[in-house]
Amino acid sequence: MADHATDGSRAVGWDEGKWLHPPVRAELADDGGLLVEPGAESDLWRHTGYGFVHDDGSALLAPLPGGSAVEVSFVLDYTAQFDQAGVLVRVDERNWVKTGVEISDGLPQVGAVVTREVSDWSVAPVPEWSGREVTVRISRDGDALTVRARADGGPWRLVRLAPLAPDAAALAGPFCCSPTRGGLTVRFTGWRQGPADRELHPAD
Repeated sequence: MADHATDGSRAVGWDEGKWLHPPVRAELADDGGLLVEPGAESDLWRHTGYGFVHDDGSALLAPLPGGSAVEVSFVLDYTAQFDQAGVLVRVDERNWVKTGVEISDGLPQVGAVVTREVSDWSVAPVPEWSGREVTVRISRDGDALTVRARADGGPWRLVRLAPLAPDAAALAGPFCCSPTRGGLTVRFTGWRQGPADRELHPAD
């Protein structure tokens, strides 16, 4: 997985990342994707509303320097409450952002959790994304992370603008959690890195 696109991005090999909280199972699929089974009742959350700290979600991480972007693609074929997959950007256990698609109240929801000592959470329903390949993109530029997502190569949808100190050493890559059960398997289909988006609100 070392091909380069015309925009300067490249495919990241699954073996280039290091596991934060290794999963129960991670194996290569026949098509080159990665099948990941996170631990039972795993999650990433700090305090707000629920009154607990969970820091045992599985994530495959590599450096995310300023001026770069990371994209992760996966198949949205999970249905249990709070099943989730996407991208984690992590500075440390108290400062991180996870974003992707999570099942909440019976629907797939695209959203983000931004954590600086305590977590917040925002979601929007995307039932039309069920059964499709979803791509989540986080672009790091200046003091900001710009989060976008899309399904099957459709138009990018702005999900979140979140702060991140320009000098923070951050890691990023695919993550998944299954807070209410065991046995979830997420099929990740791609991981790419490249230059940050040139504009916060591109014309196209």
